[in-house]
Amino acid sequence: MKKEGFTVQFPEESGYLEQDEEYFLLQQKGDRKRLRCHDYSEIYSVPGLYEHLFYDRLKCDSPETVCGLLEHEVKQSSDDVSDLTVLDVGAGNGIVGEKLSEMGVGTVVGLDIIEEAAEAAARDRQGVYDDYYVADLTDLPDSVREELLEKDFNCLTTIATLGFGDIPPAAFSEAYNLISTPGWVAFNIKEDFVKEADSTGFSDLIKQMIASDVFKVCSQKRYCHRLSLSGEPLYYVAVVGEKANDIPGELLR
Repeated sequence: MKKEGFTVQFPEESGYLEQDEEYFLLQQKGDRKRLRCHDYSEIYSVPGLYEHLFYDRLKCDSPETVCGLLEHEVKQSSDDVSDLTVLDVGAGNGIVGEKLSEMGVGTVVGLDIIEEAAEAAARDRQGVYDDYYVADLTDLPDSVREELLEKDFNCLTTIATLGFGDIPPAAFSEAYNLISTPGWVAFNIKEDFVKEADSTGFSDLIKQMIASDVFKVCSQKRYCHRLSLSGEPLYYVAVVGEKANDIPGELLR
């Protein structure tokens, strides 16, 4: 992978920052810029920066953990990994898609709301995705929805994207309903967002999906998603399950 010359510096006092407030200083070509860790458009635009920041420095383990859990559950069933047709939502620059391909998944299609993510995937991991869409799942054009439905997805992955407004419950539901029934679903979410005090809506949505026989949890695992800038572990929950029905609109209300 091409990597442009840059250096990344973390602020000295970062322990007080919430996860979605974390920032770093990027030094590149004589310029110094402050970026939030969630400024994905600008991060993807710098070759190698996303991997250096989240994987080299902050030790992100989510693609390995969630995809590994999915692979285990599929192999425990009567299905075959090679028969999966995956919609990878929040695909970014293709790290999850690359892992799915290494697992032997038959077809992987990426979708992200950020144009720079698609450009980075084409730049960094050419050929990993069979197709890649740039679209807003909360405002999906009918023509795009029809194209996606025609692909007959039987698996949804969305990793390191839920709970901070990147993919709200309504967008997750739209993606979920694009998957065939039965189908596989694999995602992760910050531990705090599945607790009673969650304000993002995901805790209630997931509980209602389970109670309404929309989703059957096959396995879940608490693990360290990555380190914070101050070196503290950020715990997430990886979930793999089977889609039993579409999410009805009343669950979102």
